[in-house]
Amino acid sequence: MTGIEQRRILNTAIPGPRSAALQARKNAAVSAGVSTGLPVYVERAGGGILVDVDGNQLIDFGSGIAVTTVGNAAPRVVERVRAQAADFTHTCFMITPYAEYVEVAEALAELTPGDHEKRSALFNSGAEAVENAVKIARSATGRQAVVAFEHAYHGRTNLTMSLTAKNMPYKHRFGPFAGEIYRVPMAYPYRWPTGPDDCAEEAFAQFASQVHTQVGEENTAAVIIEPIQGEGGFVVPPDGFLTRVADWCRDNGVLLIADEIQTGFCRTGDWFACDHEGVVPDLITTAKGIAGGLPLAAVTGRAEIMDAVHPGGLGGTYGGNPVACAAALGAIETMKAEDLPRRARAVEALFMPRLRDLAAKYPQVGDVRGRGAMLAIELVSDPAAKTPDPALTAAVNKACHAEGLVTLTAGTYGNVLRFLPPLSSPDHLLTEGLDILEGAFAASV
Repeated sequence: MTGIEQRRILNTAIPGPRSAALQARKNAAVSAGVSTGLPVYVERAGGGILVDVDGNQLIDFGSGIAVTTVGNAAPRVVERVRAQAADFTHTCFMITPYAEYVEVAEALAELTPGDHEKRSALFNSGAEAVENAVKIARSATGRQAVVAFEHAYHGRTNLTMSLTAKNMPYKHRFGPFAGEIYRVPMAYPYRWPTGPDDCAEEAFAQFASQVHTQVGEENTAAVIIEPIQGEGGFVVPPDGFLTRVADWCRDNGVLLIADEIQTGFCRTGDWFACDHEGVVPDLITTAKGIAGGLPLAAVTGRAEIMDAVHPGGLGGTYGGNPVACAAALGAIETMKAEDLPRRARAVEALFMPRLRDLAAKYPQVGDVRGRGAMLAIELVSDPAAKTPDPALTAAVNKACHAEGLVTLTAGTYGNVLRFLPPLSSPDHLLTEGLDILEGAFAASV
């Protein structure tokens, strides 16, 4: 393990004085555009605990936004990173390559959905992966239009902001945005106008109709979708919707890009969220959980699509950095050895009854949803009208933070609490965190 005792300790108020001093320095040195949701400054972490500079030990229900799935200091990741950093930290794969990049690409070919021949290209961030997936799709198809969904989040670069649906804080005053991006309704069961039973069929019909009338199938290079939406509020489309979209793409020569940046690598109880329905995308983007906290991302896809790009058309100075690749190999080794898909399903089994009990007690919990260790509750002020309640969401989040539980908000309307614990968290910490969540509701409602 990490040598960190797996228990919550509060020595000071949250944040403590040393964190407050560092936050003052941050405010003086870092752009105000880079915000911090909980200004406690971490000096060590592991298992399910974050240790701050004041000696507080906080329970982590965020995993650095689904990044530290294997934990913050997984031994196999640490060992591989240490060895690689001692050998060399950079050569640029496009100049003088190295085996670690190839090994990661081989692992992605093995693990990602489908048994077809695959190729990968490695990058630094999820946004870079999405941007390059669009480039590859346009190059391979000779078409330009890209279809994205309501409530989507795909990144902060100009193109990925264009794909992202939410204005504040991601797009506000940053335009103009990239062209040939089209948005269609998302199958959002809780908020579907006619109810969840008709959601899959009606949402697909609207999707197909809008693309046909507003874009044209023959002009569409790709459809990009998160199998479970992330920042949009952990929206889980009903079974069948993703399969219908995939079938439509195949029938119309359109590439399906699965953005698995937040859902990938065991988070949802499968290696990838597409596995739940047996959907095989043409291209899949990964990042976050791939490398145990080091910056690495990938586009993996059908060999003929990935190879359609001319030599030199993909790459970047740091893409597939050897230390990050070593971390990814250690993370993947950990996921296999510890059967982390199974662990994610166990987390769901522990969380879901407690979250449903919370919904039964508090009508403000309008919806409980998610899969594996990617779970959420949506808060509303009027359950009948499903009126979003971002104020209550912020209050509950703040109350959790004060008690040493790191929670995150999400959602187009800012009214979703999302839970992404590291899969290295022991059950007793998860249970204690849920106790804190219940107390936060009691104090906030």
